[in-house]
Amino acid sequence: MTTLSTPTPATDHTPRPDPTSAPAATPAPEGPTVPQQAGALLGHVAGYMASHIIEMGLNAGLIRALGEQPSLNPEQLADLLDLDDLYTSVWCRGAFGAGVLERSGDGYQLAPHLATLLLDTTSPAYVGGIFPLIQRPEMFGRFAESLPTGERMWWDDTSPEWIKAVAGTGGPFYTRLIPGGLGQVPGLAERLAGGATIVDSACGAGTGVIRLAEHFPGCRITGVDGDPHSVERARERVLAAGLTDRVQVLCQPLEEMHLPEPAALVVNNISMHECRDIDQVTQRVRATLEPGGWFVVSDFPFPESDDGLRTVPGRIMSGIQFFEAQIDDQLLPRSAYDDLLTRHGFADLGTVGLTPMHALTWGRRPA
Repeated sequence: MTTLSTPTPATDHTPRPDPTSAPAATPAPEGPTVPQQAGALLGHVAGYMASHIIEMGLNAGLIRALGEQPSLNPEQLADLLDLDDLYTSVWCRGAFGAGVLERSGDGYQLAPHLATLLLDTTSPAYVGGIFPLIQRPEMFGRFAESLPTGERMWWDDTSPEWIKAVAGTGGPFYTRLIPGGLGQVPGLAERLAGGATIVDSACGAGTGVIRLAEHFPGCRITGVDGDPHSVERARERVLAAGLTDRVQVLCQPLEEMHLPEPAALVVNNISMHECRDIDQVTQRVRATLEPGGWFVVSDFPFPESDDGLRTVPGRIMSGIQFFEAQIDDQLLPRSAYDDLLTRHGFADLGTVGLTPMHALTWGRRPA
């Protein structure tokens, strides 16, 4: 007969909690807290309000008046511009809160460097054109309306106010590019000093061709653009500037660009990402260049990482994408231009960042 015995329990060596000891601390939650997230969201609201305050101040002449006559109080400012006293005082408080104004006695003055940043269109640091631009319906309004359908548009579907605002933001890119940015391209200044042909591709209304002619007086300048209205405007400006003896503007799609003489330099300023066929354009540029000639692409360097998207420049460029999407485009990472130029046989590639939102990429047609 088999005798069944009761098994002896295994010894448990797991430490037992001491009931007299303090409770274990609760691990801190990962990530931002609710108050931190609320602060971030409200910061966006404050920025939205500030952009409207600045745009209003530019349009109504308030910012320019305070730049020219510091220490004006709201009553004086309202009287000077024939505005309502109460509304002007509300604007002044809002602009002070946004950091646009500072106290000056019993009045206000522009904060340091704001006259340069918001009013001086000749400065490479000018950003005043951004504020009217982002208020236009082409930036976000039409996007929101077309969000269900994805309906596209083109430049001739936009308003004259939009075109004017775009010109206001594009000017500083030319200011930085010519001559300072081009001066950083090795060997280019020496080649241009001896006289050469320079091509401004996607020249628009002629800002670039005139600036190139002024800074490189020994060179011949050709502007090329596929929009007849822009070309006509550019020709008018060239005529008014007295530069028709060495500046011409041609109406040609960049994909079909064909010039009568080779160029030492072809520049493309904040337009390469909008080309319908970027490879065909690059082929035409290469064919246009003399052996050893330079192609300089001046454009937005769209972030290539998640961290980059969350920087201030990255957030602004992401906002620009809302318009670009409507014309079936998107901004490109700067490295995409390295790939493009390499793919089409360019040599001696180089790059320089002019601002966090403006970079140059260049290459040379082999000699």
